[in-house]
Amino acid sequence: MNPRTRIPLSRSLMVIGLGLTGLFGCSAPQVQAEAPAGGGASGPVAAAKATATGSQSCQAIGDFYWEVGDGRGAIVSGSVGDSYSANKSIKIASASKFVWGAYVVEKLGKSGRLDSGVVEALTMRSGATAFNPIACLLTRSVEACLRVRSNSETTPGDVGRFSYGGGHDQRLAVELGLGRFNGQELTREVRTYIGNDVDLSYARPQPAGGMEGTPAGYATFLRKIINGDLKMRDYLGSNAVCTLPGRCPTALKSPVKEAWHYSLNHWVEDDPQTGDGSFSSPGLEGFYPWISADKKTYGIVARETLRGNAYWASVLCGRDIRRAYMTGNPVR
Repeated sequence: MNPRTRIPLSRSLMVIGLGLTGLFGCSAPQVQAEAPAGGGASGPVAAAKATATGSQSCQAIGDFYWEVGDGRGAIVSGSVGDSYSANKSIKIASASKFVWGAYVVEKLGKSGRLDSGVVEALTMRSGATAFNPIACLLTRSVEACLRVRSNSETTPGDVGRFSYGGGHDQRLAVELGLGRFNGQELTREVRTYIGNDVDLSYARPQPAGGMEGTPAGYATFLRKIINGDLKMRDYLGSNAVCTLPGRCPTALKSPVKEAWHYSLNHWVEDDPQTGDGSFSSPGLEGFYPWISADKKTYGIVARETLRGNAYWASVLCGRDIRRAYMTGNPVR
């Protein structure tokens, strides 16, 4: 099966045009949604489509592509507006972390157990809290990025405490012998373990945020986890640590204002009030991939924008779609 194929050939394709007026004062965006035959006027597929085009959280983010699927492929998907599609390559920023975590687990998790130092890095407790990715804009290798300015420094008092940032992965990459690698070489290395069918690559040699790729490519990666083709399926949610400063004494810094936990380079959305236990990896510019708590369903909200809190706005839309699909009831 072509890794870019989103819906098996046995499934029917239908295109639905919906007009939304008054969105950001612009002309009504065109919405294309695809679903298998038998989706009907009610049920999970219809609920997901109605939510993607009608929920307050999804209307707030403008143009985006979205998809919900299982281990066989996409079940329902659509494009709000004409800016994004399944095969348009975009920056995925911190969604790169999930991929890096899967690579590390695949490479080092053969015995079923990861070294404590690796776990500390993948749960962002290594003390590498001085890392600034902006300082790496002109660097050409993994190690050059780590060595610029104060990026390689360890803050002793931060060791063992959760602090979200890219330094943990950058240093781990050097420790794994990848320091001389540029983006292309890092791509080849990671794909050697997660599969060349995953259409994702490193535009910059930064494991925690340097990837770009298509939603279809990322969906292939998520399906490989769901199907057990990658060891990460067995590690989802493992070694999870608390992350919310003020409520967790070992948490220093988190971009999430809810009481999620952090596992091996992915979040566990288990806030007591809002969480459903899904595993995710939101990217700074609005790319939001997730796997359901039962490890049977995946989803993506894909867009690329530098607006403040773009990642969180995509989370709100994405979990509306997830809730609608799981319950069969649209979210408004």
